[in-house]
Amino acid sequence: MGWSGIAWTGIAHSLAGTALRCSTALLALMWGTAIAQTYPMQPIRLVVPFPPGGGVDSMGRIAAQKLAEHLGRQVVVDNRGGANGMIGSELVAKAPKDGYTLLLNGANLVTSPSLFKKASYDAVKDFDPISMLATAPNVLVAHPALQASTVKQLIAVARARPGEVTYAGSGSGSTPHLAAELFKYMTKTDMVHVPYRGTGPAITGVLSGEAGIMFMPALPAIPHVKSGRMKALGVTSEQRLPVLADIPTVAESGLKGYESSQWYGVLAPAGTSAEILNLLNAACVRIMQQPEMKQRLAESGTLVIASSRDQFGQSIRSESEKWSRIIKLSGATAD
Repeated sequence: MGWSGIAWTGIAHSLAGTALRCSTALLALMWGTAIAQTYPMQPIRLVVPFPPGGGVDSMGRIAAQKLAEHLGRQVVVDNRGGANGMIGSELVAKAPKDGYTLLLNGANLVTSPSLFKKASYDAVKDFDPISMLATAPNVLVAHPALQASTVKQLIAVARARPGEVTYAGSGSGSTPHLAAELFKYMTKTDMVHVPYRGTGPAITGVLSGEAGIMFMPALPAIPHVKSGRMKALGVTSEQRLPVLADIPTVAESGLKGYESSQWYGVLAPAGTSAEILNLLNAACVRIMQQPEMKQRLAESGTLVIASSRDQFGQSIRSESEKWSRIIKLSGATAD
């Protein structure tokens, strides 16, 4: 065979390979489009890795109802509590990648793997993020007897009296506990953790003066702040809460860069079709942007986020790094 024959044979093979790749890509596109056009064809299971009651479960039920209305299919909440959210999260990580088993979890998704000696999932690798729905900042509150009414004053008191300021926690590794540990780390102060078995007992501990401060959820904090039984020193989000608009953020009160909030997001098992993920993201964003939803959540001290898939993924990665470092430094454990 002459040079021209060899050349034409090579070109033919190249064209055939290109045609094969193009046809494969076209088939994948058509398949993805077909999935998006038919999904969902059956009820969707939304796993909430905590028992009924509490913030994650409440958000799960709100989201399930609104998603069902938007998608035209039943969305069933399946509570699978245990091991600080690990059991339910692991269940979804190992579920079929068909979009019919989803996870609604909070900040525990990224903190739990660092709190247990043996993690049953990887928050970054085992899930495809769909959307962060909302965040629920904590409020830094203090007993009225504490000689500090601002964040700067609290830092000054804690530095002047190492080991004397106490903070209530609702369990080792809980959001209030870790929020305080982050505060200690960033302010280089020595405050003592007073652990309680749940948020309710921890709140009672602050009200009685048994603990001096607490980073507590906004909803139960609001009535105590307004009645004067607690002092609100700051909120832990990047922006102020409309329901407590006169209370500055911890960051703007002198601790630049501080942020610690519970968040709520929807995820799918890693490897789920991008078309399904995009469809679900669009649905989540749409339901969260409804005026009635924003108003309903704002009244409870919750801020609507309705993020893109990429934004949620970036947040999971940064939050995982941030809290694994704080948990290691604090020695917090759930075992």
